[in-house]
Amino acid sequence: METGHIHHQGPGEVFVHPLSNPGAAGICPEMLEVAEEANTAGDYDLAAEIYSSQLKDVPQPDRGLCLRKADALARAGRVSEALESYCTAAGIGKLQPHELPLLVETIAKSLREKELGAPGMHSQGAPGMHSQGHGGAPEFGECPEEDEALDLFSCRLCCRLLLDPTTLECGHTFCKPCLDQQAAPECAQCKVKLSQGQQSSSPPRRINVVLSSLLEKLFFTESKARKLWGEGELLWKRHSLKEALDKYNTALDLVPSSGRLLVQRAELHMEMLNFSQAVQDASSLCCISPHWTKAHYLKATALTKASRTDEALLEYFICVSLKPDWTQVKLEAQKVLSDLFSSVFEKEDIPTPLHPLQGGLATRLIKPAALLGSLKAPTHRAGPCSSSSQDSELSVCKSVDDSRLTGSVTSDPLDDPSSSKSLSSVLAALPASPGGLKRKRSVEGPSGAPSKLLKPVCGGRLVPAELLDSGDLECSLCMRLFYEPVTTPCGHTFCRKCLERCLDHNPNCPLCKENLSEFLANRGFNKILLMEEVLQRYLGDELADRKKIHEEEMKELSNLNQEVPIFVCTMAFPTIPCPLHVFEPRYRLMIRRSMETGTKQFGMCIADDLKGFADYGCMLQVRDVKFFPDGRSVVDTIGVSRFKVLSHGQRDGYNTAKIEYLEDKKVEGEELVELLKLHDMVYEQANSWFTSLRDNMKSQILSHFGQLPTRDPDPPASSSGPAWCWWLLAVLPLENRAQLAILAMTSLKERLMAIRRVLIFVTRKRSR
Repeated sequence: METGHIHHQGPGEVFVHPLSNPGAAGICPEMLEVAEEANTAGDYDLAAEIYSSQLKDVPQPDRGLCLRKADALARAGRVSEALESYCTAAGIGKLQPHELPLLVETIAKSLREKELGAPGMHSQGAPGMHSQGHGGAPEFGECPEEDEALDLFSCRLCCRLLLDPTTLECGHTFCKPCLDQQAAPECAQCKVKLSQGQQSSSPPRRINVVLSSLLEKLFFTESKARKLWGEGELLWKRHSLKEALDKYNTALDLVPSSGRLLVQRAELHMEMLNFSQAVQDASSLCCISPHWTKAHYLKATALTKASRTDEALLEYFICVSLKPDWTQVKLEAQKVLSDLFSSVFEKEDIPTPLHPLQGGLATRLIKPAALLGSLKAPTHRAGPCSSSSQDSELSVCKSVDDSRLTGSVTSDPLDDPSSSKSLSSVLAALPASPGGLKRKRSVEGPSGAPSKLLKPVCGGRLVPAELLDSGDLECSLCMRLFYEPVTTPCGHTFCRKCLERCLDHNPNCPLCKENLSEFLANRGFNKILLMEEVLQRYLGDELADRKKIHEEEMKELSNLNQEVPIFVCTMAFPTIPCPLHVFEPRYRLMIRRSMETGTKQFGMCIADDLKGFADYGCMLQVRDVKFFPDGRSVVDTIGVSRFKVLSHGQRDGYNTAKIEYLEDKKVEGEELVELLKLHDMVYEQANSWFTSLRDNMKSQILSHFGQLPTRDPDPPASSSGPAWCWWLLAVLPLENRAQLAILAMTSLKERLMAIRRVLIFVTRKRSR
């Protein structure tokens, strides 16, 4: 068996303290091996008995044996006896922090099982929390309780109510100060790369005007406190500590139960060396959130800096009991416990070996554990609308906590130095905490009277129904409730389609006239996700009506018989590509709607002096759209089918038409045989004409229209006839009116004969 090394405790391992004198008379190595085997097997009582018998056989107590016995007793739950052995070892030589993990864990485990009623309980912040350092102070960024986790109106960077809400081009909203501190050129929530505000040439981000007004209206007091809080943070960073403290004090007068605000003021007090005030803030925080580990750690830190190590040890025990895997706190608790043992032996002239319950030592070691019994979870909590209740609650918590710290709890039997009651019996007598630690929220209106007009709880905040008006969320362009709201870089919000229509005519903000060319170039029309959620959650009926109107409009726009959008420009033919350069505002809108409805189709007609556009045209299918920074676009289309215009109309500036589609007449028998012969003859004639062209003309045709399509084995199969006919009609040198006449034909035979006449004409003309 090893006697000169220490094995740190891990899963399935035993912590073995080295013997002071392994070869001393009376120490039996074989019995020590049996004791270690008993420890490994979990029979800690047997191990403790063996160590006790070995200690009786040695002339002088061996420090290593005392520590082994103490560890075994601690594992067995016999804490009072373990303390005796630890005290005996401390009287022989100073206890080191690494020798006390079992004592810390045992006390914490007892507290966790008897006081908290949950052996495996961990108090953790809500997922997704990020701490935010301030002036180099320690970071305590987790949310105090799960019911105060990130809600709809919380910034995902600082976990607090949005301050100067700023919406990124991806649609996520954060506090403007948080964004200004962010160096990463991407959204912290969706990781989308950001273009705005990252370069020196880019304009600064602007506050979302609508959201800022909404937050101030719904959460007036908290918004005011949040602004003071932000000002305090800036002053802290500038090292104006007194001015920063004034801001924090004013903010806490408005929201006295704000856990994170109390944390920061406690940190500020510690930086200003106001340790008593820091302890008071931390105590209030522990009273508000009794199962928040970081609150107790903050209090332990403040108590340590105030040289109140006995009380700090109590808070460390609570931390470990709430979060057993918090290694850093375990080590700090072991260090404080080690210093506590050492300070007693240094200051008190007590002979060794020392009885563990003799004099002030036992009181100083056991009393912190006894004080754990006063840790209570409040059974009632005031809601955010009842500040007076919160003030009284904090004062009660403070008085209870102060009585603990001053040792004035008369019911504690260990306040009497002569008491020899064991730690284990004290822990066993601790009352169980009341169940349900989440704070109950009062349902009160702004005047303090009960209100039935409160909207459902949104995470941790109540939204007063009487303050929420659909007029606060109306588009200033269409004067209707926002639908797919988007925010411009200048901070103004509009319906997406309303903004797009304005930008079709002018690349400036409709309200402040700021140039939005870069915004238009990036096509940054992403919905404001926060506002979308607010609309769905609190104005669901109004949003449903607004959505119904939009869907009816889209349904009407997608009817490609009753109201087909018409692009008045050039001739188009079935199966033939037709690239378009779109720059007019009316056609920007028309192309965008054809994409939004999902039809991706519109009609192409040539102009007519009398009617506006011709009576016949070709439907085009959009294959691709490429946008330019100034809003122009190049649209890649291809002809689909022919149509006849039944009536002419207009919509939002562009032409529309009611149409019927054209199909070639079917032929059979001898007519079909003659048609096939004519088809083959005209195809050969067309191929010969194209082959006879000069090379430069061929190249131009091929680059624009491609190769002459192959001969169709079944020409009448398609409702528009063979593709090569339309290819040839597109490349032949004909006027639009002549092309239109052939496009309108519903007889393939007539169309072939017309093409034949044109080929004969152009061939003769070229031969001259």
